[in-house]
Amino acid sequence: MCTAATLKTRDHYFGRTLDFDFSYSETVTVTPRSFPFRFRMAGEIPSHYALIGMAFVAGGYPLYYDCTNEKGLSMAGLNFPGYAEYKDPVDGKDNIAPFEFIPWILCRCETVGEARALLERINIANIDFSPELPASTLHWIISDRDSSIVVESVKEGLKIYDNPFGILTNSPPFDFQLLNVATYLNCTREEAVNRFADGVEIVPFSRGMGGFGIPGDLSSSSRFVKAAFTKLNTVCGDSETESISQFFHILGSVAQQKGCCRVGKEFEYTIYSSCCNTDRGIYYYTTYENSRISAVDMHRTDLDASVLTSYPLIEGQQIEYQN
Repeated sequence: MCTAATLKTRDHYFGRTLDFDFSYSETVTVTPRSFPFRFRMAGEIPSHYALIGMAFVAGGYPLYYDCTNEKGLSMAGLNFPGYAEYKDPVDGKDNIAPFEFIPWILCRCETVGEARALLERINIANIDFSPELPASTLHWIISDRDSSIVVESVKEGLKIYDNPFGILTNSPPFDFQLLNVATYLNCTREEAVNRFADGVEIVPFSRGMGGFGIPGDLSSSSRFVKAAFTKLNTVCGDSETESISQFFHILGSVAQQKGCCRVGKEFEYTIYSSCCNTDRGIYYYTTYENSRISAVDMHRTDLDASVLTSYPLIEGQQIEYQN
């Protein structure tokens, strides 16, 4: 499972956690403008916006988990089990496989508005990348610095939701997450006040009791509420260091530790957390074993090239001794 978030200070930031029980040896991957994207049923895009994000590169093809283009539009695909349903190809539609969806949008669009226009013609087709890599059950968040939407291909068809929280987790569908937030309307960052009974003196015994009830378990609905509460109440300066630090603190509020969520014989954990400055094209990340922030600047690569540039993750813990 995973959590994606957006944040705007002076610049705009987009990122996510990847929570899973094993890694595919993903890398920070820059796709330059002349890398040819060949789509299974929608032709080829030989020239396009440059991309940066986290990807598993399979057979020379970047399978992006989360990604930002050079214009600042960002996308992430998050697990959506039990609800994602892809369709057979449809005549007259742009039939796009799930693994092609991120490049199909980000190669061509600068804004969420432009992405919406492409979505009017799209059909998320039930096409596997390969027999060894079947289609993942996903839904997607698409964000620019001014707005955010969620896209879900479900039994009823393609659903598009405005996302006022700039947050996405996993199942159930996004309309449930919007409804479920109302459960926590009385939660606040302010000091707790007595609404329990008039005329009875009840004194809070701890700071933070105004937020009593904000969930802390690892379910997708609880992580949605916790991440939204943390993000919407965050106080952050405008500098780059303050912004990225606060972004990672937001993601840290829903991080998964090894041992707390069993998946068969293994445990799900936060393999990496990312934060991309979408205005500058700088991709920051941490890993489970390395809490030091690492960075890749897409503009320090040749964006007019035709081959991918991949940066393996720095996974060992980086400790700075002071004596």
